[in-house]
Amino acid sequence: MTEFLEKVGLTSQMFTSIIITIVLCVLAIIAGKRIQTIPSGFQNIVEMSIEKLYGFFEGVMGKYLCKKYFPLIATFFIYILFSNYIGLLPAAGHVPGLAAPTSTVNCTAAMALVAFIAMIGIGIYEHHGLGYFKHWFEPFVFLFPLMVLEDLVKPVSLTLRLYGNVFGEETVATAFFNMVPIGLPVIMQLLAVLMSLIQAFVFALLAAIYITEACPEEEHL
Repeated sequence: MTEFLEKVGLTSQMFTSIIITIVLCVLAIIAGKRIQTIPSGFQNIVEMSIEKLYGFFEGVMGKYLCKKYFPLIATFFIYILFSNYIGLLPAAGHVPGLAAPTSTVNCTAAMALVAFIAMIGIGIYEHHGLGYFKHWFEPFVFLFPLMVLEDLVKPVSLTLRLYGNVFGEETVATAFFNMVPIGLPVIMQLLAVLMSLIQAFVFALLAAIYITEACPEEEHL
């Protein structure tokens, strides 16, 4: 596997990311292939989860923005969640081709860049032009450098927050496992399951907030 990955120019994180993407696409097809009026089984679980997630982000973004941009926010959340949980597998990081994509800064930076570009693109679209950039000169023109810096810090913050937490979590878990190999690792894994969920949620939440702030206030309703 190592030789194959090197030959095609892929890292373990990139290969795992491709597998996760394929799995999510297959699950989406299965969930939507036989949609029932009264959902049951897998469809019921998927619908309930999406409805709960949609309801929360509707409260953050407002009905108009959530209806239009929820698919992007939900994609961030689901992809990051799967990526984080892959890192909890015993062999993750040790077997070639199996590593949490979010454990590398390249992956988190890429997602942060997508969120940042989406924020600017959506801001320009919802303001019907370059009026989006007007906030760089408000409330005072001389604050222009600080306002630009504030926007540029957002993708850096998203990148480092997710990467730092995932990397730190893996490091701490490994250290505790080496010190106390029986009992404690189980507790750490349970905490890791919760933290992985929280990190995925925080990234999606911040992306939603950034997009909401980039849009006119009348569309927040």
